[in-house]
Amino acid sequence: MILVTGANGLLGSYVCRTLLQSNQPFIGLIRENSDLSLLKDIKDQIDLRYGDIRHVEDIESIIKECSVIIHCAAIVSYDPSQKERLFNVNVEGTANLVNLAITHQIDYFIHISSVAAIGRNKAEGTINETEKWQNEVKTTAYAESKHLSELEVWRGMAEGLNAVVLNPSLIIGPGDWEKSSSKLIKYVWDEKPFYTKGLLNYVDLRDVVKVIILMLNKRLTNSRFILNGGTLSYKEFFEQVATKLNKKAPHIEAGKWLTRFALASQKVKSLFTDKEPIITKETARVSKNKIYFDNAKVKNELGYTFTPIEDTIDWTCKYYLEQETN
Repeated sequence: MILVTGANGLLGSYVCRTLLQSNQPFIGLIRENSDLSLLKDIKDQIDLRYGDIRHVEDIESIIKECSVIIHCAAIVSYDPSQKERLFNVNVEGTANLVNLAITHQIDYFIHISSVAAIGRNKAEGTINETEKWQNEVKTTAYAESKHLSELEVWRGMAEGLNAVVLNPSLIIGPGDWEKSSSKLIKYVWDEKPFYTKGLLNYVDLRDVVKVIILMLNKRLTNSRFILNGGTLSYKEFFEQVATKLNKKAPHIEAGKWLTRFALASQKVKSLFTDKEPIITKETARVSKNKIYFDNAKVKNELGYTFTPIEDTIDWTCKYYLEQETN
């Protein structure tokens, strides 16, 4: 039996769909009162269980039924006010899962991390799996939480757990455009005017899930793999999305003063809407980076070929257009 944590999220829900299609038995773990909109058409076909990975008593009995864990659950946020929540879920929650996996002799543990967890001591250049973590003042709380959650998995491997770490870049695919990476699609839909000079590393949602399935079959362990389909500028990405959505693309380069203005306006807006701002000091800083995450390892060791960005954007935008017309 496979346990999928974060089964209602962008990645977790697609993992569930894939396992369902291949008739593999699995349990989808979600928290009480979770938004099930990404599972609405298949939720009656899934063994959904309620539990919070922060609470061992919630999940131990479920883990006893399983032999494999695909750990997708995580908080993705670049809002500094969410730091405590990031650490509670991403770090403590992962530590709980690792401890229970060891105690109950789980056969295989797939940890979905992020390229944010890979150390970097530069704002541009190429980074691969060998890069050493650099804990700097400019490190985002999200990146630190993902790095520390990874350390829990590596600690588990040192204690005998068979596990692999996957580091996807920005996952692009149909989801809730009020959350996570999908906010970028909503940003274009709303015809926001600004873009930054940085580079965007992306990966198709389907590619991440295909690699997860490959790992289930190959059972590679004690290793990490960067999952990155490629890199393009934010301007190019926004323009391609805008074309598919028939919207006006962001066309004003956001310099220092425009960025400060956007930060201020987003902060005020979040006070009245109770929504996390899409632009924070952390997202503004990250979006200026010109880094390429090298995908050579997964290509060479697994022979994997990533989906072209044009296909990813086409697939994703068709979904949102259908949602808006229905």
